[in-house]
Amino acid sequence: MKFVDEYRDRAKAEALSRAIASITTRAWSIMEVCGGQTHSIVKYGIDELLPEKITLLHGPGCPVCVTPLELIDKALFIAARPEVIFCSFGDMLRVPGSGGDLFSVKAKGGDVRIVYSPLDALKLARENPRRQVVFFAVGFETTAPANAMAVFQAHAQKIANFSVLVSHVLVPPAIEALLSAPDNRTQAFLAAGHVCTVMGFEEYQPLAKKYGVPIVVTGFEPLDILQGILMAVRQLEEGRAEVENQYARSVRREGNLPAQALMAKVFRVVDRKWRGVGEISASGYALADEFAAHDAETRFDLADYHVDEDSECISGQVLRGVRKPHECPAFGGRCTPERPLGATMVSSEGACAAYYTYRRHAETSRAATKGA
Repeated sequence: MKFVDEYRDRAKAEALSRAIASITTRAWSIMEVCGGQTHSIVKYGIDELLPEKITLLHGPGCPVCVTPLELIDKALFIAARPEVIFCSFGDMLRVPGSGGDLFSVKAKGGDVRIVYSPLDALKLARENPRRQVVFFAVGFETTAPANAMAVFQAHAQKIANFSVLVSHVLVPPAIEALLSAPDNRTQAFLAAGHVCTVMGFEEYQPLAKKYGVPIVVTGFEPLDILQGILMAVRQLEEGRAEVENQYARSVRREGNLPAQALMAKVFRVVDRKWRGVGEISASGYALADEFAAHDAETRFDLADYHVDEDSECISGQVLRGVRKPHECPAFGGRCTPERPLGATMVSSEGACAAYYTYRRHAETSRAATKGA
């Protein structure tokens, strides 16, 4: 496929891996921020092409995975109401709350619908004026512009039966939280290219300077990732800590300014809880006061609901790069995509799902060999 296959060229990948090996003199730990990058790394065996001194850590870059348990429970409560049409992207339907998931609500008669855009949900609100239509607005800065546009249009067109359950999270505060944690192992970051397509990368520069950590804006195909690693290792070996842009075909320094202006109008920055990680200051979006009438948490009186996470699930440690999915005692046994303990096992970008899909047989074989 044109514009994809050229970024999966095996010979070029091997050449990049040799280039990385040729400049690596010390052990380095590099974290990819995005779950899409994690899946590419595991699917294509990118980590296995690297010298042993290079360790890749999987970061919190899956918005589905970091959506807090209480937000899932709020979604379940709202979706079960008879007057509600609850709309979501498909990757949220299997994410477990403390008492089921959206699929189970649908199976019991809830009107839960998969949509491909928040504007699809807004159209449903126009077509069903006697129903409350709620869209589950989940994501990093990548999906925030479209969700902001849906709210902006609903407000302008006075569509009063449309609201959003907001669970937007922001990447730079999460990177800072990881770097300031006592168990931090990360020495360089591969930043998420799609986030930077919207936001640019100027906001990463103070982080690179403050913590002395290279940050390379990186795409999602194998050659993107290998080139991003090469750029990060080169900085580490030379003692530099700068922000560089590997994903120049899509990302500009300033990002998408009209999208940022719309987001700044519709949203306000708030503290946000990340599932398995905890609350991170100024790391999320909520609706600005002007658009508060479209806030589903307020509409259904759920703002003060809180619940504890499952203590058996180690997804928080996986999302912080402290442990790998296969190091969880429940992995592939008590926790599978059909019976997940946490969102990292069911999300299309979850690290546990990646290991289960592409590595579970290899990890089982390694464990058996080690124990023999």
